[in-house]
Amino acid sequence: MIRGNTHRNALLVALLVTLLWSSSWIIIRFGLDDEGLTPLTFAGIRYGLAALVLTGVALARPATRVRIAALDTREWISLAVLGIVFYTVAQGAQFVAIDHQPAASTSLVLSMTPLAVALVAGRSLGERPVAHQVIGALFVAAGAAAYFSGSLRATAIGMVAAGVALASGVSGSLLGRSANRNLSSNPLVVTTVSMVIGSALLLAIGLGVEGVPSITIRGGLFIGWLAVINGALAFTLWNHSLRTLTATESAVINNTMLVQIAALAWIFLGEAPGPIQIVGIVLVTVGVMASQLGRPLTRSSSFAPPGGAGSDIQR
Repeated sequence: MIRGNTHRNALLVALLVTLLWSSSWIIIRFGLDDEGLTPLTFAGIRYGLAALVLTGVALARPATRVRIAALDTREWISLAVLGIVFYTVAQGAQFVAIDHQPAASTSLVLSMTPLAVALVAGRSLGERPVAHQVIGALFVAAGAAAYFSGSLRATAIGMVAAGVALASGVSGSLLGRSANRNLSSNPLVVTTVSMVIGSALLLAIGLGVEGVPSITIRGGLFIGWLAVINGALAFTLWNHSLRTLTATESAVINNTMLVQIAALAWIFLGEAPGPIQIVGIVLVTVGVMASQLGRPLTRSSSFAPPGGAGSDIQR
């Protein structure tokens, strides 16, 4: 009975975390539209603050401090590249995309990240796609075609930015998996160092291109919530749930985010999808789930770094 309650609680916690991550899209739009925050600087401050919190956690652990101090030049370069690709480029592009088109349109593009990672890994990491991944790809293609065949408010800038975010997110995921395989680093080291470097560069670019922002109290609360609650706390809760959930369970729960984001955007932003868009969202969700349901029923990693369980660009 206790074991059953533990598993049920882990499922509920994981679902709560995905709801927090989905709400990030709405909060970002409020910050961009209502508070006048600029996308690159907004993203840089958000992930910069999250990096500071994560650094505090990392430095509080003696083993992590020792591992960071022992990083050699090759490892620093590898983590710097990961940070630039996964945070500077991917997150910066994601915020630009959200700023220029409906949240659901950008979300649908980025929901293809895990499937794209699985397919690209066949060439870069020697992980050949299997039947369920191919079937998933067909569902995703059909869903995307259905979704984008309707009347949308997507823009050229928004779609290009979403495409850049998708490509760099896939690259970042593969780099993260490679780093965790080859660098002998614990996941917290990989995530902390890469986020510090990537967010610092993103913030510098944002300030240089967009100037110093005028942040209201409400805007500051948005940034703090995204960094601490939807960032540090959410990842802590997610990683705690991964100790109990299988990889398949965590993947299925994570993939409910596409539907959650569309629903929240409908409720809070007035971005109502039409019948064709709803069909497209369902097909893409099924396709992405199908691509991951063939995973072994093993427990997920106890910490979710870039490229590991639970590290989707949409967060």
